[in-house]
Amino acid sequence: MNPEDIKAGLESIIYAADEPATLDQIANALGVEKSVARAALDLLVASYQTDERGIEVRKVAGGWKFYTKPQHHDVVRKFIKSLQPPLRLTMPALETLAVIAYKQPVTVPEINEIRGVHVGGVIKTLLEKRLITTAGRKEVIGRPILYRTSKQFMMRFGLSDLDELPSLKEFEQLAQAALGSDAGIAPVEPEGGAAASQDSVEAAQIRESGETNDLAELADDAPESSEQARTAAAGTSERS
Repeated sequence: MNPEDIKAGLESIIYAADEPATLDQIANALGVEKSVARAALDLLVASYQTDERGIEVRKVAGGWKFYTKPQHHDVVRKFIKSLQPPLRLTMPALETLAVIAYKQPVTVPEINEIRGVHVGGVIKTLLEKRLITTAGRKEVIGRPILYRTSKQFMMRFGLSDLDELPSLKEFEQLAQAALGSDAGIAPVEPEGGAAASQDSVEAAQIRESGETNDLAELADDAPESSEQARTAAAGTSERS
């Protein structure tokens, strides 16, 4: 393959990929050495940096993916809103997500202590929206489940690794932009239902998520059995 063919093939791979395409995946698909694939990536990234292009190739979550440029976010946001109403996180969900992002891996009792309220319902919502995932169990009495941010979180917030997390003061502003909402924060509404059934619901969600194989038995965790639920919704990601 000549350089132009490699660049064109690379562009097609990144466009077609649902998740960020890694260097190994790209090199294997193109049948070239990683050094050749990386050189082609650099050329492709540079070609999208011109002002007349509305999208760019960005490195996130260990791979490369197309994103709309920040200066066009308002236009894209209006377009997305015309298709369907934007979904937003409640303030409790956003605060809980921030705690997990900066303290991960962390357990529900630890989050409860930091925030001063029960967060079981919020954890359930963040799991449903795939912004967090399980990360094993902490080796203490009761072996509570540990939580961390997910690959979806990295993609939604445009981060290549956790070292790029902003300060806590900047996190809410970043969240508002990433969630595609002018208001950014949704109002808190009490969620009905018996708290005793929460663990089984959360266990089923983890089983369905496919992100863990051995952590679905949440009914054993007494510290998490009485937490109250709050509603929340996830933001929309932008893609051309």
